[in-house]
Amino acid sequence: MNIEQMLAVLDPEIVGRLKTAIEIGKWPNGVVLTKEQRQICMQAVYAWEIQNLPENERSGFIDKGHKEEGEECDSHVPEPEFKPIRFV
Repeated sequence: MNIEQMLAVLDPEIVGRLKTAIEIGKWPNGVVLTKEQRQICMQAVYAWEIQNLPENERSGFIDKGHKEEGEECDSHVPEPEFKPIRFV
């Protein structure tokens, strides 16, 4: 089975089951996924999501937002002035 054939049979329900198996490391019947099975499942999920979901709904998406030129992130805090430690 090639990737196109595999993606043709996947639907949101199957992808959801694959994601759950990846997350908990087990198939629905309780059998543990091998390392190779987990990798194949992740590849299948990512490939399916690329074809069927907008970018902001895909696994691993990080919303970086956008900033105007010169604008800083909320988490940006100026560095405090350097003061040497004095031992008494």
